[in-house]
Amino acid sequence: MGDPHVGGEPAPASPGRAALEVSPLPGRCGIRARGEISETTRPYWEEALSRLAGQHSGVSYLELSDVAFVDVAGVTALAVTALGLPEGRVVVEHPPPHLPRVLEMFWPSLPQIEVTPR
Repeated sequence: MGDPHVGGEPAPASPGRAALEVSPLPGRCGIRARGEISETTRPYWEEALSRLAGQHSGVSYLELSDVAFVDVAGVTALAVTALGLPEGRVVVEHPPPHLPRVLEMFWPSLPQIEVTPR
């Protein structure tokens, strides 16, 4: 992946601001994210989702066990990405507890996203 932020380096963060690190999942189509997805880091999140959609073939994985927070716009970017896939689904593994609630609130019964518990 060409962008250093998507290749495992954290997105730039000012002191006291959130950072986001996104790296490929070994052995399967997907990404692992660490940090927070908020206004500061959302461009890197959206770019990572775009790259993931470009590589998608049936099932893509998002491993989020090391993500502390995803704002509503970050969840929206995930939902929009999943809705734009030609087929298959995105499996969200170990998300922060609020992410499934936000999905259910704004996108109930979205078959393109499967969430596994934390």
